[in-house]
Amino acid sequence: MRALVLLTALAAFGRGASAQASGVPEYGYEVVHTYPHDRLAFTEGLIYHDAVLYESTGIEERSSIRKVKLETGEVLQKRDLPRQFFGEGIVIWKDRLLQMTYTTEIGFIYDLATFAPRGEFHYKGEGWAFTTDGKRIIMDDGTPELRFWDPETLREIGRLTVTDQGKPVKDLNELEWVKGEIYANIWRTDRIARIDPVSGNVVGWIDLTGLLAPADRQGVDFLNGIAYDAKGDRLFVTGKCWPKLFEIKLIKK
Repeated sequence: MRALVLLTALAAFGRGASAQASGVPEYGYEVVHTYPHDRLAFTEGLIYHDAVLYESTGIEERSSIRKVKLETGEVLQKRDLPRQFFGEGIVIWKDRLLQMTYTTEIGFIYDLATFAPRGEFHYKGEGWAFTTDGKRIIMDDGTPELRFWDPETLREIGRLTVTDQGKPVKDLNELEWVKGEIYANIWRTDRIARIDPVSGNVVGWIDLTGLLAPADRQGVDFLNGIAYDAKGDRLFVTGKCWPKLFEIKLIKK
């Protein structure tokens, strides 16, 4: 069943005026379809690729990479991380799947088809999320900064500070490249920032308040996980340990 959800103001951010009033467009959503999602999946990364979902899950002793059937939530393929690692964001580059870890400053490279290990990479600081614009890998670490990497060498080639009306936006979490913009979950909120990849300015806010019904919220964590089907123009979102994954359509306020 389709459901149209109206937007809330930016009270959650401690501001007196709505984003729309200050010049940044606000978007609500319409649920197009609901799919099952594994309640044990502490979602840290989500990608739609070749008609399946690739998902990275977190928490030490529970972290994994997975290939998941969208329609049923069935885990088609899975590889667990060593027990000491907390899995974070993932990105696909050619025939490789890259996965970060949270605080251990190490990432893992897998064969996309088999999940067989193909190497490791290192970075400074925390690892939170990955995406790609098709030319660069884009990474975040929970701060207002995005890092840009060369996808072949995995060397950092630049940084960009994300701002909303001139103020840095912290807690950038899971990332997705959507129609020339970077979408970013904001940790501990039901909001997604739409970011201009050139200026770093937030050009829109998506409010997903009410997406997961109260009856489904027991034992779940925050909204996290954005995937985009570019061929079908479909946007998918879920959360950490959510029992459902949603295909949504954005509705401008």
